[in-house]
Amino acid sequence: MAQRREIRFVLTTLLFAPVAACSGGGDGSGTAAVAPPHLIDASHLVHTSAAADADPGKPFTVTAERGTSLTDVTLSGPDGRQVAGALDPDGHGWHSTGALAASTHYTARIAASDGHGGRGETTAEFSTKQAERLLTAALGPDLGRDTYGVGEPLTVQLSEAVTDPAARQQVERSLTVSSEPAVTGAWHWVDGKNLHFRPHDYWPAGAKVKLTFDGQGRAIDGKLYVGAPSSLAFKVGDRVEALVDAATDQLTFKRNGQVVNTIPVTTGKPGFDTRNGIKVVLGQERSVQMKSETIGISQGSTEAYDLKVEWATRVTWSGEYVHAAPWSVASQGAENVSHGCTGMSTDNAKWFYEQTRVGDIVQVVNSKGHQMEPFGNGFGDWNLSWDDWVKGSALGKPVSTDAPAPAAIAAATLRPQL
Repeated sequence: MAQRREIRFVLTTLLFAPVAACSGGGDGSGTAAVAPPHLIDASHLVHTSAAADADPGKPFTVTAERGTSLTDVTLSGPDGRQVAGALDPDGHGWHSTGALAASTHYTARIAASDGHGGRGETTAEFSTKQAERLLTAALGPDLGRDTYGVGEPLTVQLSEAVTDPAARQQVERSLTVSSEPAVTGAWHWVDGKNLHFRPHDYWPAGAKVKLTFDGQGRAIDGKLYVGAPSSLAFKVGDRVEALVDAATDQLTFKRNGQVVNTIPVTTGKPGFDTRNGIKVVLGQERSVQMKSETIGISQGSTEAYDLKVEWATRVTWSGEYVHAAPWSVASQGAENVSHGCTGMSTDNAKWFYEQTRVGDIVQVVNSKGHQMEPFGNGFGDWNLSWDDWVKGSALGKPVSTDAPAPAAIAAATLRPQL
């Protein structure tokens, strides 16, 4: 159990300053004088739910004594932003409708009338108790680069699993994606701790993208609340797409829609067929030692290998690369002889390596291999149809990156501090 903060509860009365009365002039018009309202001690006429270590999961309430009505109630957090609330139809009660944050100090200003011309104001101050569990988020891409390719998805890894549909909606409301230019995109839950965001189509070349996890103190599920905020921003590079045709053994390289180069390649041979589908560049290594044991081929097998490979561009975590394969130049452009990677000459691999970046697209077609997995072996996000992608959102709908997300709207009324 987290250590509780010192709690302060104050209920005081604020009195209105006298209001000057208007009276009839000396012209005999007979205009009646308007009496000033008399002051009442509102602190004795209204009751609140303010208490030490208030439960942030319950609304704050104000109730007026019989014969007294509430004329105005405002509830504010430490930065002055107001929490939404509603006045009961009879005017005798008020309750907060916006979420209260954990471990946060609030001030309520309450105005009341006794129905006989008497008016007064009072304040109530209280603090909510500390959250027992805080939800934090690790945001991606997190490789420390300032520019990524058009296929790079946004990723969120939560500190603990969230499975309840309503709680997942609160997580999505705490995430804001903005971009210039704006796009239509959606979140997709991979599992209880991981969710991805991608646009309907690839990011526009040159776009500026920002992801923010905010809503500190927001209730997620039971005693779980949003923890410290986090954010990232990056720029999108040119639209780079490499199309690998396993039937013709050719790689067609396009930049911003224009064909720049066509390269003879070899892909996976029977039994080691290269995966079909859209893949996203995960990383690049100037040289890497490739061993057959990493893909399940034992030492001593006729298929075993242990090679130092140059100019390697990774597209799956299981070890699929686009790389230099000088030993298979004779087969490149003619037949498939690799163990699943896309091989090319050393000069071509160096050129490809230097022309691509993390987040660029590599698509394989006409292979006899399996389809690229959507998740778990890299970023196969683009292999899901848009309709299936949106179904993975807890909110169940796309969002525009030019409009304030729900989290931003909530922050307009509540931005608590833990």
